[in-house]
Amino acid sequence: MQFQYEGIFLEVLEQLGKMPLPPYIKEELQDQDRYQTVYSKHLGSAAAPTAGLHFTPELLDRIRAKGVKTAFVTLHVGLGTFRPVKAEKITEHHMHSELCMIDENTADLLNETRRNGGRIVCVGTTSCRTLESLVNEDGTFAAKSRWTDIFIYPGYQFKAMDALITNFHLPESTLVMLVSAFAGREQVLHAYEEAVKERYRFFSFGDAMFIG
Repeated sequence: MQFQYEGIFLEVLEQLGKMPLPPYIKEELQDQDRYQTVYSKHLGSAAAPTAGLHFTPELLDRIRAKGVKTAFVTLHVGLGTFRPVKAEKITEHHMHSELCMIDENTADLLNETRRNGGRIVCVGTTSCRTLESLVNEDGTFAAKSRWTDIFIYPGYQFKAMDALITNFHLPESTLVMLVSAFAGREQVLHAYEEAVKERYRFFSFGDAMFIG
């Protein structure tokens, strides 16, 4: 297939294309920046890392004022993130490959945090999958990038992440399985029951939980 166009290809796509949204968002977003984090830098992701939607520049300033250091990773989320698990056995579910990367500044900060006995808190399952894909066997980090199809489900041994901020996700999704692998299935189900009872908002623009 060959595209005939005038101008810059990505800009033409921006004008003609529509932002892919999860199946539970029925209306088209008038402001595309509403489905993006305030700290996004690189084009290429098919979906926003929704746990990051909770953070505003003001909130990030307050967190840093408390002494929390922030570092940034890149994962170009694919449309497979919306795909429910339909396989009888979860080991038969295939994740789409996504490009992830960390730079030298982030790697240095993560290594320093580990050396000083600090905790690495991932904002969102995408950040978790990025670090778990790029961490070295000894738990250290180096600047690198790779394609990953990592599928994290109960039984997985985490090497990079110590705590997680994440939204309440769709049932039967790989995201719920990742959270269950980290926090324990029973505990996660209990949290979801409580969220339903208290009428928490779910999914992209919903509420979040901190799992330590």
